[in-house]
Amino acid sequence: MPSPTIDEPDPFDAIVDAPFDSALSERYLVYALSTITARSLPDLRDGLKPVHRRLLWAMRQLKLDPAGAFKKSARVVGDVIGKYHPHGDASVYDAMVRLAQDFSLRYPLVEGQGNFGNIDGDNAAAYRYTEARLTKTAIRLMAGLDEGTVDYIPTYNGEEEEPEIFPGLFPNLLANGASGIAVGMATNIPSHNVAEIVDATLLLIDNPQVEHAQLMEVFHGPDLPTGGVVVDSPAAISAAYETGKGSMRVRGRFSTGRDDGGEWEDSGIEKLGSGQWQLVVSEIPYQVQKGKLIEQVAQLIADRKLPILEDVRDESDEQLRIVFVPKSRNVDPELLKESLFRLTDLEVRFGLNLNVLDAHRTPGVLGLKLLLQEWVIAQIDILIRRSRHRLEKISARLELLEGYIVAFLNLDRIIEIIRTEDEPKPIMMAEFGLTDRQAEAILNMRLRSLRKLEEMELRQERDELLAEQEELNKLLDSPARQRTRLKRDLAALRKDYGPETALGRRRTTIAEAAPTREFSMDAMIEKAPVTVILSARGWIRGASGHEPLDREYKFKEGDGPAFALHAQTTDKLLIACDNGRFYTLGADKLPSARGFGEPIRTMLDIDAEAQIVALVVHRAGAQLLLASNLGRGFVAESAELLAETRKGRAVMTTKPGVRLCVVREIPESHDHIAVVGDNRKLVVFSLSEMPLLAKGQGVALQRYRDGGMADATTFRLDEGLSWKMGGETGRTRTESDMRLWKVARGAAGRMPPNGFPRDNRF
Repeated sequence: MPSPTIDEPDPFDAIVDAPFDSALSERYLVYALSTITARSLPDLRDGLKPVHRRLLWAMRQLKLDPAGAFKKSARVVGDVIGKYHPHGDASVYDAMVRLAQDFSLRYPLVEGQGNFGNIDGDNAAAYRYTEARLTKTAIRLMAGLDEGTVDYIPTYNGEEEEPEIFPGLFPNLLANGASGIAVGMATNIPSHNVAEIVDATLLLIDNPQVEHAQLMEVFHGPDLPTGGVVVDSPAAISAAYETGKGSMRVRGRFSTGRDDGGEWEDSGIEKLGSGQWQLVVSEIPYQVQKGKLIEQVAQLIADRKLPILEDVRDESDEQLRIVFVPKSRNVDPELLKESLFRLTDLEVRFGLNLNVLDAHRTPGVLGLKLLLQEWVIAQIDILIRRSRHRLEKISARLELLEGYIVAFLNLDRIIEIIRTEDEPKPIMMAEFGLTDRQAEAILNMRLRSLRKLEEMELRQERDELLAEQEELNKLLDSPARQRTRLKRDLAALRKDYGPETALGRRRTTIAEAAPTREFSMDAMIEKAPVTVILSARGWIRGASGHEPLDREYKFKEGDGPAFALHAQTTDKLLIACDNGRFYTLGADKLPSARGFGEPIRTMLDIDAEAQIVALVVHRAGAQLLLASNLGRGFVAESAELLAETRKGRAVMTTKPGVRLCVVREIPESHDHIAVVGDNRKLVVFSLSEMPLLAKGQGVALQRYRDGGMADATTFRLDEGLSWKMGGETGRTRTESDMRLWKVARGAAGRMPPNGFPRDNRF
């Protein structure tokens, strides 16, 4: 192996020792600045990112005018990545596709031919299949590129030039919006109506001190490509535009179609006869894919999370049409709409972030007024540059016209000089006082052009140019004239994009939604009677309809009846366990009664050792009597016993040897409590002596020397206390006078009336 020569440098000499954190931060800062200023944020002046600007510039260079022929998208993408934008072809083509989609851009800048994707979320065809050309809007945006209005910068390899920005008067930033994620910052700008942007700009030009609130009177908010409804209040929308940051709720539109005036006919309820109806959606929120939305709704139906909805159908053709079929004709249409808004992307939140690069390439979040002010300054600067460029052209043309007039007046002599002299140019310049350019222009004239040298026409063109020159000089000297000229140009632009035009008509409605009512999934449950059966071993089921509660039901071997009650599918069931915990179960979630049901412990996290002591239906405003085997208890509101999770809610505090044994609903007419102990002593006291608690161990109901409490109930004193007699007769006995047993709460009590059940149960 040959040894290295002495002249070769050692590669290790090029290594520079530097702290890792500083080297990393320097390199990351370069990357971050590149991403912010040359990739992700739009320029305030033309509203474009570099990739979009280069796409349109390449299409202009290819002469893809609106009136011309289409060219393959592959040709456009090839030119862009080869000459101006050295990035991946897929990303460039995706950017071009978006510029052509009328559901992505409010005012498309590219006209596509072929498959450019759809609102379902399907991708465009490959760029070898599609064709494209510019739209009139794109031509407006690029108007003035040849008139010295903007600077041209070298391309990445220095072989060509590209414009720094586009000078057109079309307010693309707000008209088409933008979105992008840079490093440490992002932008998200919705599209707006051009006529409203122009109106707000004219207001600002007339009065630079105009208040933001006055601007919002003519500039109402987003006008999205896919329509829809912005349902936030005008105050909330105004506040977002004042600071440049905020968010807005955008909803799809329920409607069956348009009338001739362009207004939506109804609220989307389509009558089908026999009282049947269905809901029709004709517009969906911006950037929501129709296919994904329908999948989302179908999944909700499959998961039974939207039980009031039977089916969803996509009946779209050129017009979008999504049909929602309710479970029954009795479903409240407004509840169905509210449910769809809450549970699906039929309502989305659009984050407003007016983060843009200003004329000095500095990023910043601007409010509406400041953004319009900066744009007006940029447009006046473009107007001044255009005027100066035109003055230079006029000056050059006037110089030539003066020479042509001299040539016309002395045509024979000039012809003689050209024919006889070897070097006619200096002789002509000396004899007629011509400049070098004038003499060169005369010498370069073709013979056929001599017929055009008519003095009157030359003098008329010169006079016209002099008048234009004077007007342009006045324009440059007067800021007031500049503003007037800008206003005139904006008014002409507004005519082409006015509300009466097909492209300019507002698509998105700004309408504050009515206050949303209290939303609950329970409201979606269809009401139907159900008989609830809970077995001794904890198997629960629900029989459709109200069956007789004493009917013989089949149970597993070794199991038997424990609780049975009537309820509605919209009810909540309260399950009380002897450890003092209460659990909640929806009556609509019960398994069918065709089998033995299911173990309740698979639905609720009930301790294995805990025993179920009560099953009651939750009723709003109802109160329940809770009592433990030690004779302590309290009154609880039914609503306070509802549990949000499977783990239930701890209500009565228990300890070893203490268990909850009585849970009874208290009828409104009852005013007294009767308590009986294991010692068979009975005590009666007023219900008003009982505390109303959310949780705890309660107060003493009866005093015992031995044993504990057997049972407790409530009754109405003037009606007396009743209990069931034993035997097959099922008779009830009533003791009407209970004054002998009425004492203060916590007394020991006395033996019950004759005939009281031997098991000490009421």
